[in-house]
Amino acid sequence: MKIASWNVNGLRAVVKKDFEQNLRQMDPDIFCIQETKAQDDQVERALEPLSDYYIFPNSAERPGYSGTAILSKKKPIAVQNDMGIKMHDAEGRIIAAEYENYYLVTVYVPNSGRGLVRHDYRAVWDLDFRNYLKNLDSHKPVIACGDFNVAHQPIDLANPKSNYNKTAGYTQPEIDGFSRLLECGFVDTFRRFYPDRIEYTWWSVVTNSRVKNIGWRIDYFVVSEKLMKSVKESGMHSNVFGSDHCPVAMEIEL
Repeated sequence: MKIASWNVNGLRAVVKKDFEQNLRQMDPDIFCIQETKAQDDQVERALEPLSDYYIFPNSAERPGYSGTAILSKKKPIAVQNDMGIKMHDAEGRIIAAEYENYYLVTVYVPNSGRGLVRHDYRAVWDLDFRNYLKNLDSHKPVIACGDFNVAHQPIDLANPKSNYNKTAGYTQPEIDGFSRLLECGFVDTFRRFYPDRIEYTWWSVVTNSRVKNIGWRIDYFVVSEKLMKSVKESGMHSNVFGSDHCPVAMEIEL
């Protein structure tokens, strides 16, 4: 089974840029989307040609902001949006789909923002999201994928020294938040397979960084340790364009 995940940075824009062709080439059984920047009905209209997928959107209350979606060839047992915590649940950042043997969670983790204006909020989010995943994991193993908005190790960004504790996504509290998630029995699948490989999933459009491959790895597949033996591959589709992120994908035998 193949699962893919992509922060599209605006679904209505990316569907005009070979989106369907790219999806068909990847051919995932489940496809997770972050940063749809669209309301539920707009997501459904944009994805209408993909009739072989069940579509589950979760939009933010604020139009044109945030938002996630799950596309699944197999109908899940149940789908639930958000964490159930009022302060986190207005931005459409989480969808959990329950299948027979696991939960699939797609997430768009809040960015700490320019000037780290949401840094304190991000710390609360990381704690609550960790507890949310731990609770799911107590019932069934978890596959969590999406934009985690953190480069976990120096190898995960091109310029770690100049960005450390200055730039959102590479501050010590954010790094620690991701570390604590892994300490709770979850695995960063790509890094488990490739401890020394340098690959990125996001590049700044402002500085045309993709051409120079000056990027960050902030999109992940994180799974319960008990599932790791079933994971066959984890990597990036860095040849897919249309967003400032590239898709990430994981193959698992379930």
